[in-house]
Amino acid sequence: MAFLNPQKILELLGIKENYTAADFGSGSGGWVIPLARLLTRGKIYAVDILEEPLSAMRSKLKLEKLLNVETVKADVEKNSRLLTGSCDLVLMTNLLFEVENKDRVFEEAKRVMKSGGKLLIVDWKRDAPLSPATSVSPEEIRGKAEKAGFTLEKELDAGFYHWGLIFKK
Repeated sequence: MAFLNPQKILELLGIKENYTAADFGSGSGGWVIPLARLLTRGKIYAVDILEEPLSAMRSKLKLEKLLNVETVKADVEKNSRLLTGSCDLVLMTNLLFEVENKDRVFEEAKRVMKSGGKLLIVDWKRDAPLSPATSVSPEEIRGKAEKAGFTLEKELDAGFYHWGLIFKK
């Protein structure tokens, strides 16, 4: 696996087709679309601070006839606008390197997750080519997640450019 493969990584989570999931910092849907295909009887909230990528994603979803995604324009460092305890799964993929208040993002993920829910974090490796200057280490993120009350379930090889962690609430 050279570059990030969302489909393969999502398959490692043991997702049930009726899960409710949130993708924090969803962008234009690189993770949402493969997730929507897996959650055939579930729902995905695609949360992003910018309207433009959400609009692009809505077009892709329409083309693919995926009706189980709701886009939400919100700042996950403040409030995702999702209901407390509503999600079985929260994704933070290529998000934490560009977030100022990481602790607040973990608090928000914990708030929206059901007990026993899973948190998938995938981010840039510091030493990889193309890696942003603001990249974060898995050790730093593990510490922040555990401080917020999450338990590490698994470390993932997410490809040449990325690392991955799965936590449980």
